Amino acid sequence: MNTNDVSLAGSWMQVVVARKKAVADDVMCFELRSPHGAQLPAFTAGAHIDVELPNGMVRQYSLCNSPLEQERYQVGVLLAPAGRGGSRSAHADLETGDSVRISRPRNHFALVPALHTILLGGGIGVTPLLSMAEHLTQTNASFELHLCTRSKQRTAFLDRLKEAAYAHRVHFHFDDGPPSQRLAAELLLSNAAQGSHVYVCGPSGFMDHVIQTAQALSWAQDRIHFEFFSAMPVVQGQDLSFELQWAPTGQVVTVSADQTAAQALEANGIKVSLSCEQGICGSCTMRVLEGVPEHRDLFFSDEERAANNRFTPCCSRALSRRLVIDI
Repeated sequence: MNTNDVSLAGSWMQVVVARKKAVADDVMCFELRSPHGAQLPAFTAGAHIDVELPNGMVRQYSLCNSPLEQERYQVGVLLAPAGRGGSRSAHADLETGDSVRISRPRNHFALVPALHTILLGGGIGVTPLLSMAEHLTQTNASFELHLCTRSKQRTAFLDRLKEAAYAHRVHFHFDDGPPSQRLAAELLLSNAAQGSHVYVCGPSGFMDHVIQTAQALSWAQDRIHFEFFSAMPVVQGQDLSFELQWAPTGQVVTVSADQTAAQALEANGIKVSLSCEQGICGSCTMRVLEGVPEHRDLFFSDEERAANNRFTPCCSRALSRRLVIDI
């Protein structure tokens, strides 16, 4: 694709909101297009983009349309009244015709070839699974999609799912419905065909239940795929101060108990590339040359954390008195 097709600023590009539509109670779908009608960068099923919202916050949203559609991106945004304001700004301030900056698509939740694929979504966690379902349908792959929500009224993209070419593969599980239609994760996963892969996205409690059920049934870790929308809350009041030494200059920065490593670095003139600020997107990752980090992110794998050679300054801290870091 010619990079002149869209307005780019580094890894960012300018798009317009072509359509804003409510797709469930407290869920809004935004359709984003090039302001000049050009194609957007291609993406794969499970990818997400960063969106710079009108209030200045940057949030990550999964692309939920077909990867074959290069003329538009679609994202679904759940209003979170108790959140930090990102979703409120999207719902209240972002309107059809508005210009907005987004990143190029990135994918940390990619599909892998499998004899059968089980897609499990909780609430707004359905968004990346919609793109996956489109891709699996287009490639004639074997799959099923299970969506767990509070009620029909709070089920994002319900009409789209009912009308989709893969509608016969979709199973709805409503909290306010009869017990017979509730998700039985153990039964579903224990009866899965040999070689099946499971993809799960949604609230942390829902995801933990599915992941732990699969593990208890001896599913291999490489057959269990998941993506978190937010980090787990950290207990405050137990953090200790520590030091960061910036390797390029030797400068030593003290991180107090009530601030993040990123905040301390920024306050001392060291620029940090921040996006989600929850340890999910990996935008701020830095190299650790000496010392032992305390990993609080959801970006690195267990193996990468064990290596202790990178950390996320937006949320992670230190187990040693000092970390020597570099970009």
